[in-house]
Amino acid sequence: MESYHRQIALITGTSSGFGMLTTVALAKKGFQVFAAMRNLDRSGPLVQLIREEGVSELIEIIKMDVTDPLEIKQVVNQIADRFKRIDVLINNAGYAAPGFVEEVSLEEWREQFETNFFGVVSLTQTVLPFMRTQRKGTIINMSSISGRLGFPALGPYVSSKFALEGFSESLRLEMAPFGVHVVLIEPGSYQTEIWRKGLEATASTSMPDYQPWKERIRLEVEQTSASAGNPHDVIRLIEHILQAKHPKLRYPIGKGVKAGMAFKSLLPWSWFERIIVNHWRKEKNPR
Repeated sequence: MESYHRQIALITGTSSGFGMLTTVALAKKGFQVFAAMRNLDRSGPLVQLIREEGVSELIEIIKMDVTDPLEIKQVVNQIADRFKRIDVLINNAGYAAPGFVEEVSLEEWREQFETNFFGVVSLTQTVLPFMRTQRKGTIINMSSISGRLGFPALGPYVSSKFALEGFSESLRLEMAPFGVHVVLIEPGSYQTEIWRKGLEATASTSMPDYQPWKERIRLEVEQTSASAGNPHDVIRLIEHILQAKHPKLRYPIGKGVKAGMAFKSLLPWSWFERIIVNHWRKEKNPR
């Protein structure tokens, strides 16, 4: 028998990282969770964690590619038909396409936006009629410090997150009269797979003029990742947001995130730029 008294949560990108941990955390809080992922062949770690935590009856793993509008519509309609509502949407699916602007193909730029931005728009548009009608709901969009600060060699990823920030801000203003909360989480570096995958992709690029920068950035990211925060801090933040009566729009979290944003907002751009460029230049080209 379906449990109609539970809050219904739909989460994307649940095969690893924040998505996987959030799926189990919300189930332990009593949510009925639909854990969406593009490739069910990658569901093994989530299945194992679900078994370890004993929450299998509260989680359904479903196939949904956020770049496929037909799959999105089918999944959302199936959930709504069964439970008559969707209470929480967490747009977490995404990846980081690395590379300097000059060397990243237009096709790669479009692929980055299809997942990180247009996928979010498409799924959100499909869920909104249910939340608007029920006059209640929370949409959490997983952004990044990269949605507030630009970084070299991450142009596609940074651009997609800047777009997500603007989209979320506009959507929040539209949905406020209907009791639907729109929230951005802006993490810094955490111990998840996204940066490792990005570094692997960066290694395949070959423009020699950028090679000193790439090596410096690779070392920097490796060092940062080694001391990155515990992803469970972000999961606890999500739980806090879902309990809040009036959640804020933005929640920056992680080592150095608030300081970086403060520097950008308070310093003249020329000073901020000089600090960043000099940092990346340091010992890059010893000639």
